[in-house]
Amino acid sequence: MFNSKKNDSTLASNNRGSAPSGASNALNSLVKGTKVEGTVSSESDIRIDGIIVGTLNCKSKVIIGPTGAIEGDVKCENAVIEGRFEGNLKVNQLLTVKDSAEVHGDVNTNKLLVQSGAIFNVTCSMGANQNKIDSSPIGKMNQENQKKQSFGQKATQKVG
Repeated sequence: MFNSKKNDSTLASNNRGSAPSGASNALNSLVKGTKVEGTVSSESDIRIDGIIVGTLNCKSKVIIGPTGAIEGDVKCENAVIEGRFEGNLKVNQLLTVKDSAEVHGDVNTNKLLVQSGAIFNVTCSMGANQNKIDSSPIGKMNQENQKKQSFGQKATQKVG
């Protein structure tokens, strides 16, 4: 009854059907009590209830649960923070900061939602154009020079 090859093959095919079929349906999870140091990359959603010290690159949504913490750099499409974050956070779409969250550092996002009660001590840049900024030192210098030139041109045009 338990060792039948027919039952084993049927069970195996049923398990394949219940698994997520693609990256969009998958959810990675770092559970409470787990600490990861270094670089983590994910194609699909990731939930952090443990601790990450380092870099997290995610092509989908990052969820930092109430017991979760990240210290370092995060790049993702969307983020929900319920726990602690300290570092540089780049969110291409929506950043949601829940009332239990504590966030410190630099934030770059297109849209922002901060609930009452959250600790949100950051330098924040917003808007779709902000996400396309070159963060290299040379890129920053070029952007500053372009701003100064365009300001000078506007001033000259108004005066002259």
